[in-house]
Amino acid sequence: MLLNSVLKAYGETASAAGGETDKYLTMLCADILGRLPKSFDMEEAKNKYPVEYSESMNTVLVQEMERFNKLYRAISTSLITMQRAIVGLVAMSPALEDFSNSLVLGRIPNSWTGVSYPSLKNLPNYVADFVARMEFLHTWFEQGKPKTYWISGFFFTQAFLTGVKQNFARKYTIPIDKLTFDFTILKTESSEISPLDGAYVYGLFTDGARWDRRAGKLAELFPKILQDVMPLIWLIPIKFEDYNPGKRYTCPVYKTSLRKGTLSTTGHSTNYVLPILLDTDMRTSHWIKRSVALLCQLD
Repeated sequence: MLLNSVLKAYGETASAAGGETDKYLTMLCADILGRLPKSFDMEEAKNKYPVEYSESMNTVLVQEMERFNKLYRAISTSLITMQRAIVGLVAMSPALEDFSNSLVLGRIPNSWTGVSYPSLKNLPNYVADFVARMEFLHTWFEQGKPKTYWISGFFFTQAFLTGVKQNFARKYTIPIDKLTFDFTILKTESSEISPLDGAYVYGLFTDGARWDRRAGKLAELFPKILQDVMPLIWLIPIKFEDYNPGKRYTCPVYKTSLRKGTLSTTGHSTNYVLPILLDTDMRTSHWIKRSVALLCQLD
């Protein structure tokens, strides 16, 4: 809080410095705009991936594209307006002043966070993350359904999880509300084949523990290493009556390390994703005291 307050004070004086700041902002806006991939053609996407009874992932992809297009427009419009304001074609409003301060301090601007997925990254890392997510969807659109899914790359992760369940429910004619997930942690980072049922997902990080690949169990962190990368996780839809956590640790998955969110209109938390069962030699209370969780992205 102290450092943020100091930065806020210095940020306001920095924006008044004139020429040097204007030159930096112009360069920064041009750099970000130059790195953004093209937006999604929604008409083409709906034609190539129509709504199908047997394939819910088509709907998931199209809806994700719409959400990212909305954020893409917010980012590109604000950067272009900033460029115009610097050369005097647009009046400098308080909102633009606030936007320029965020750029100078390397923070995600407020005009972006309103339409963005949760993120605690600084500005350069946020832009790189956004570009990577867009490219993931572009690859999916061009090459077809992926064998493995980057679960952290989704804007609304619950839609993807529902899509996985829905495919299973329609394939075996089981009501979707009678399904839940079981989990198998694989020993590999990638796969050239997709599972018959469910989905392979990657992109999760451990927080408070590490995953022992050889033993296939939760283990204590190595010194000075705070996070570990999880291998592929197989999400397996099963009936509630077949669900048996056993002695596995019920590990919560969060989108960011803040571990708190607000309840959205869909009834889902903006930060919490789902619980994943992880094998362990120790009692689950040990990991609960460690506050062990999985994160979709690091800070």
